[in-house]
Amino acid sequence: MAREFSTVGVVGLGTMGAGIAEVFARTGLSVVAVEINDEALARGRGHIENSTARAVSRGKLDEEGAARLHGRITYSTALADLAEVDLVVEAVPERPELKAAVFAELDRICHPDAILASNTSSLSVTEIGVHTGRPGKVVGMHFFNPAPVLKLVEVIRTVVTEPDVIVDVQALAARLGKVPVVIGDRAGFIANALLFGYLNHAAQMFETNYATREDLDAAMRFGCGYPMGPLALLDLIGLDTAFEILETMYRQSRNRLHAPAPIFKQMITAGLLGRKSGRGFYRYESPDSPAVVPDAATPTGTDDAAAEVRRIQRVGVVGTGIMASGIVEVFAKAGYEVIVRARTEQKAEAALSAVRRSLEKAVLKGRLAEADRDAAVARISGTTRFDDFADVDLVVEAVAEELETKRAVFEMLDEVCKPGTILATTTSSLPVIECAAATARPGDVIGLHFFNPAPIMKLVEVVQTISTAPDVVATSRAVCQKLGKVPVHCGDRAGFIVNALLFPYLNDAVKMLEAHYAEADDIDNAMKVGCGLPMGPFELLDVVGLDVSLAIQRTLFAEFREPGFAPAPLLEHLVTAGRLGRKTGKGFRDYT
Repeated sequence: MAREFSTVGVVGLGTMGAGIAEVFARTGLSVVAVEINDEALARGRGHIENSTARAVSRGKLDEEGAARLHGRITYSTALADLAEVDLVVEAVPERPELKAAVFAELDRICHPDAILASNTSSLSVTEIGVHTGRPGKVVGMHFFNPAPVLKLVEVIRTVVTEPDVIVDVQALAARLGKVPVVIGDRAGFIANALLFGYLNHAAQMFETNYATREDLDAAMRFGCGYPMGPLALLDLIGLDTAFEILETMYRQSRNRLHAPAPIFKQMITAGLLGRKSGRGFYRYESPDSPAVVPDAATPTGTDDAAAEVRRIQRVGVVGTGIMASGIVEVFAKAGYEVIVRARTEQKAEAALSAVRRSLEKAVLKGRLAEADRDAAVARISGTTRFDDFADVDLVVEAVAEELETKRAVFEMLDEVCKPGTILATTTSSLPVIECAAATARPGDVIGLHFFNPAPIMKLVEVVQTISTAPDVVATSRAVCQKLGKVPVHCGDRAGFIVNALLFPYLNDAVKMLEAHYAEADDIDNAMKVGCGLPMGPFELLDVVGLDVSLAIQRTLFAEFREPGFAPAPLLEHLVTAGRLGRKTGKGFRDYT
């Protein structure tokens, strides 16, 4: 039977420790909260008071409940006040020597049965435990920020942690309303090992001016459904904390993907730590405030601000697949005349029928009025002739992801389209410049990467080559906004923003499974519950298709030559075996 905990201690009241203390107090536990000095203690108390005040203002906690919560917390600057607690959670900065000193002192002070837990997100719990005389009662208890909101707790067992201690800590986590996942002692555990490579990559994109902070964050929010963009999340975590986690992971793994981007050290030195200091990648109203202060002008990542916008009335779409039909629907609903080019009359009619069915579904679901449906249908026509594109103002190519096929299409468009027509490709992985090179008008060629299903997904990646004219970029942005989409700008390199950040993370998850560190279900739960992602990596891989994922990963590896981007052997083996995901009924899981 799991032990009952009545009084717990928290050492360290930074953003994380204060959140943990609040979680314990909300559940009815008495909490002894300890900091190094009065100034730090007052700051920690402020973290808790600000957090509970926000909860009250949002109706998640009433005034009486907040008063009871505060009454359960005793503040102290003396570790000796933890002598009678049942469990201590250490949440001091991620420095091994500091944690070792704290645990050695806790071992001396706390009663012999007390459990000593570390909230470390990356350091070895085993190495921390050896500084005590009770390594069997030392465990990792890794909460996620913000602790009062996020449900995951990674429970890290060492090779000497007593089984009863794991059971007791699991039960406590469940009592707190959390979802515990028990794992072994390895750098980054599950969530951080997968999350921080992605965050580091995003910081590198920003540092090299590949994309703006706003575009990077919007890309992942609108392209993947993430609750926060990577740079906003780094500000929440704290850039100093992120740097320490990445440093620790790199020391253990020697994986270059975990080597902190130089911008971290520069920002830390300048005191730009994120929300807790009031400024990081973004500027905030005050330290610890979530409210972002907008810049005087939000950059677009392009030099198109003063460029003239071309007039777009008629749009051509090349292709008849799901993506092409979705793009047709989006343009038609926005008021553009659209002509669809298919190889045969039957394919043209099939594409138009698919659009009509989708519009009808939108009417039935109450998302579209019947009159708007009829008007959209009236704006669409089909053809089998490229010559019918002679008077269009914009063409969007949406054929199969085969370079030679796309080059042939652009050669034909170059011949038939009038001067000034914008030629766009919606490729997700091929170089846009290859399409531009097939024409005599490379300045008019741009990437407009829509996401599937195009009528629903809000994001469009606007991909400019080194030849794309500024007015083409400006016009493409204006068109996306008229379509009700969120345009994000980036250069012409493999993966653009979303795929370049997403697929290495998915590949790392496969490598984690391949190493037998954790099961697919635990990894999926860790990322959904701990990081608030809409899908776990293996759920997403099965939806996208393992063959598609492998092809994108190979493209990234071929372009960047980064060893960490090499496709996981398990992914290659599953594709070879015909396990491609939901479309074949078998992927990382079996489907009925």
